[in-house]
Amino acid sequence: MADYVGAVDQGTTSTRFMVFDHGGNEIARHQLEHSQILPQAGWVEHNPTEIWERTRAVIETTMNTARLSSGDLAALGITNQRETAVVWNRRTGRPYHNAIVWQDTRTDRIAAALDKDERGRIIRRKAGLPPATYFSAGKIQWLLENVDGLRAAAESGEAVFGNTDTWLLWNLTGGVDGGVHVTDVTNASRTMLMNLETLDWDEELLSFFGVPRAMLPRIRPSSDPAGYGVTRAQGPLGGEVPLTGALGDQQAATVGQVCFTPGSAKNTYGTGNFLLLNTGTEPVRSNHGLLTTVAYQFGAEKPVYALEGSIAVTGSAVQWLRDQLGIISGAAQSEALARQVEDNGGVYFVPAFSGLFAPYWRSDARGAIVGLSRYNTNAHLARATLESICYQTRDVVEAMEQDSGVRLDVLRVDGGVTANELAMQIQADVLGVPVSKPVVAETTALGAAYAAGLAVGFWKNTDELVSNWNEDRRWTPRWSDEQRAKGYRNWKKAVQRTLDWIEFED
Repeated sequence: MADYVGAVDQGTTSTRFMVFDHGGNEIARHQLEHSQILPQAGWVEHNPTEIWERTRAVIETTMNTARLSSGDLAALGITNQRETAVVWNRRTGRPYHNAIVWQDTRTDRIAAALDKDERGRIIRRKAGLPPATYFSAGKIQWLLENVDGLRAAAESGEAVFGNTDTWLLWNLTGGVDGGVHVTDVTNASRTMLMNLETLDWDEELLSFFGVPRAMLPRIRPSSDPAGYGVTRAQGPLGGEVPLTGALGDQQAATVGQVCFTPGSAKNTYGTGNFLLLNTGTEPVRSNHGLLTTVAYQFGAEKPVYALEGSIAVTGSAVQWLRDQLGIISGAAQSEALARQVEDNGGVYFVPAFSGLFAPYWRSDARGAIVGLSRYNTNAHLARATLESICYQTRDVVEAMEQDSGVRLDVLRVDGGVTANELAMQIQADVLGVPVSKPVVAETTALGAAYAAGLAVGFWKNTDELVSNWNEDRRWTPRWSDEQRAKGYRNWKKAVQRTLDWIEFED
C-alpha cells in the first residue's frame, strides 16, 4: 500500500491540501486564499470556479514541492465549508451564480416565514435544524427564484446543486466528462432537506423550498469503501487516486480529534466556532438552540450523531479588526495588542454581523460594542474581541449541558485561533474547565484523511486513530468563580443589546 493519504480542506477563506503519514503526521501542505465577495450588506459569496482553480493549484504545488506522485497516495479525502451552496450546469461545468456562503443572510425572510407555522416544527423534527439563513435549502430556493431559466434546468436535471464538497468531487472525478454527483451524510444533514432517520432527501422538506430532487446529489457514507470515484490522469494529481472520504469541516474535526465515544466533544475555532458533542447512534433533539446533526458514518456502520453549537463570527471578528478597522496588521497582532491591558476595561463586543447563531438563532441581531468610556483604547477592543470568541463558546457549552446532561471536564480545541495563547487562556477562564490542544492542530484535514484511509484499510480501525492523538498544550482556569460569573452576566447583557435591530416585513 502507498505511504500517505491526501486531504483537501476547502474552507471559508482558503483552500489547503495536506498529506499525512500513518502516524497522522503532516508530510506536506500548501494553502491559498480566495476572494470574499460582498455585493451588499448581509450578502456573502464565493466564486466556485476560483475555488476549483485554487484547489487544483494547492494540490499540484504540494505534490511537486514534496516530490510525490499519485502512486504515493492510498486515498484522497475532502472536507469543506458546509452549507455554502453551489449550483452549476452539468453539461458545461459553469456555475449559474456565485456560491452563496453559509454566512449570507439574504434568505432571512424565507427562514422567518417557515418558522411562523407548522413547517418550522417539521423541519426541526425531520432535519434536526431550525429554519435559519445558515443552511443550504433557503439558498437553493433563492437561486431558483432569482436566476433566469434555472428552475427549468433544475427540473430537467441539467442544473445540479452541491455544497463545496460535491462541487470538488464532481470536478476531481472528471467534471463534464463523467464527474460523480455525490455528497456525504454530514453535508447532506446541513441542508434542511435530509431526514435524519432515513439519511435520504425528504419529499416533504423538498416541497417547503420548491427544490427539485433531480438537482440533488446521491448521499453516501462519510468513509466509503466502495469509493465515490477516482481522480483523473489529467487532473491535479496526475493519476488515479480513489476518493473515499468526505466530511463537512466540523464533523471532520470531530473525527480528527478522535471523538468516537458518546460524551466526547471538540471545539473548532475558524471563521466561526463549532462545538460538537458525540451523542452516539441515536439523534438527540435539542431544546436549547443546538443543532442535531450527523457526526459521521463509516461504511455500512450505523451513523453517529452529534449535538452542535454553531457560532457565526469568531475568527472573522479578528479579521474585521484587521481589514475593516485597520487596528492590527495580522491575526497574530491581536494577541500582542490585547496583552497590553489586564482586562476588557468594561468593553464587550458581540460580533453579530450575520445575526446570532446557536443558541439564540436571531437573524434580527446585529453587532454591538457596549460599555465604552473615554478610558478605553484599541487594546480593550482587541481584548473584548478575543473574549467574544470565548463567551459565545460558553453560551453553547451551557446549552449542551442542559440538553445532554453531560458536563464537560475538558474541552478539546483546534483551528487557527488556538495559536492565540491568550485567547485559549481566556477560554479556560470563561468556562472554568481545562482547554486541551493536540499536537496536530489541523484536525479538520486530518479527519478527512482518516475517513479516506479507513475506507481503504490504510488504518485498520478507529483504535489506531485514537493512539495517534497526543496533547500539545493545556490551559487551566485562573479566574475566580466571582470573576467568571460577573463577566458572563455582563456578556449576557451585551447580547440583549444586539437583538431586534433588523425589522422584517410580513
